[in-house]
Amino acid sequence: MADRLDPFRSRATLATPHGAYAYYDLHALERAGLGRLERLPFSLRVLLEALVRHLDEFIVHRGDVEALMAWKAKSPGQAELPFFPGRVVLQDFTGVPCVVDLAAMRDAMKALGGDPRAINPAVPCDLVIRSTGSAAPTRCG
Repeated sequence: MADRLDPFRSRATLATPHGAYAYYDLHALERAGLGRLERLPFSLRVLLEALVRHLDEFIVHRGDVEALMAWKAKSPGQAELPFFPGRVVLQDFTGVPCVVDLAAMRDAMKALGGDPRAINPAVPCDLVIRSTGSAAPTRCG
């Protein structure tokens, strides 16, 4: 997290008996004059925290954070924002092609002399294959 920008001074540290942990205090956005956090639905606050945490002026811009803080329920606007899921759950009919694609990319990497272990999903993925009566989750990557 040290390489991320912090234009809103929202990065804070929480000291615990197990060590110090960095987090982003969304109330810093209010202190920066971007609006009131309490008017945002909880789901948008989760998205907002991800934007602040990933702010790099390359993929996530300061304007993305400002646009979400300016969200209005009666006129939500048309802003397009980057989304960073923490986990992807794939059902068998969509997940199997993804696993096949990963295997093909790893084979191609090996054939080109590279390290096939470098080919992995960017976020954790779970593949759920439903058979007769039960679901068996499988970890991808």
